[in-house]
Amino acid sequence: WQQRPPNASAAGGLGPRGNGTGRAGERGSAVSVAIPLTMMLTGIVGNALAMLLVSRSYRAKGSRRKRSFLLCIGSLALTDMLGQLLTSPIVISVYLSGRPWSTMDPSGRLCDFFGFSMTVFGLCPLLIASAMAVERALAIRAPHWYASHMSPRATERGLAAIWAAGVAFALLPLAGLGRYALQWPGTWCFISTAGGSAFAAAFAALGLLSLVVTGACNLATIEALVSRCRAKASAAQPGSRWGRIATETLLQLLGIMCVLAACWSPLLVTMLRKVSEQAAGPCRGSQRWELHKECHLSLTAVRLASLNQILDPWVYLLLRRILLRKFCQAASAVSHCSNAECGHRDRALTLSEETRRTAA
Repeated sequence: WQQRPPNASAAGGLGPRGNGTGRAGERGSAVSVAIPLTMMLTGIVGNALAMLLVSRSYRAKGSRRKRSFLLCIGSLALTDMLGQLLTSPIVISVYLSGRPWSTMDPSGRLCDFFGFSMTVFGLCPLLIASAMAVERALAIRAPHWYASHMSPRATERGLAAIWAAGVAFALLPLAGLGRYALQWPGTWCFISTAGGSAFAAAFAALGLLSLVVTGACNLATIEALVSRCRAKASAAQPGSRWGRIATETLLQLLGIMCVLAACWSPLLVTMLRKVSEQAAGPCRGSQRWELHKECHLSLTAVRLASLNQILDPWVYLLLRRILLRKFCQAASAVSHCSNAECGHRDRALTLSEETRRTAA
């Protein structure tokens, strides 16, 4: 990246920042260091637990058929944890130092690295989530094709391609396509939206496309599960185990879609709106209440996106192993394809293993 003072790059960020004067006092009233610190620790613990469970399941006997799904979950947890480790310490350091970013990063290279990390570890989890949704849809709707074409080696190549694409996209500013800018309140950097940045629009469009693909594939999976459940019920086949699997699967897929949409939609929509409006004004030094509110909303949007890194392991793995059994019991009371045996405990299997066995 080109060497430049952060002041020059800050104009027109997602939530533009000011000149940095009086930052320590203003930051203390507007935002708290406890928020990024808590998010970092919670994210590291959750993703580390998820990686430990995935590692144990991957090495266990009889896990060969579910290794593709385990690879996706483990890669997602690793990506989220790396994102936390590379970005959160910088934010916390800036908060604690009480100094303007320009004094800590006069060349602007740290800002570029931070923006690069935010882009890579924001885009890759979205793409991995889409890949997992496609994997689930294929396992349910095309089990024979899935069994003959999908393998851990193919999954590894797909994940490598996702990471390579994320890194290549985040390096586009090296070619002069877009730039990273310091964002309000001067503690983080991200893609600049000034002047209708095509780079920012491309990131937002790719993110929204990933959400659409994830939602569409999950809805297709849900539709297939419901159809098969009704077929079993009409045929008067014993469906206690299938009913439990279907209920848990539906709950998890709905949870995944809700979490992804709630965490990422605000940031991606805000970026597109900023690009379309080509508006970016200073947050500090302005008396306009609406402008200050806009800056706070932008900060909240990026925190929601960061929250997804914390929620991912719980939604995909930990929550299911701990809580979904109780949800299944409650849902069985109103489900026509489940019965009282839903609450009986059996050996813990991952979502992909159970649905694949049933589909086969």
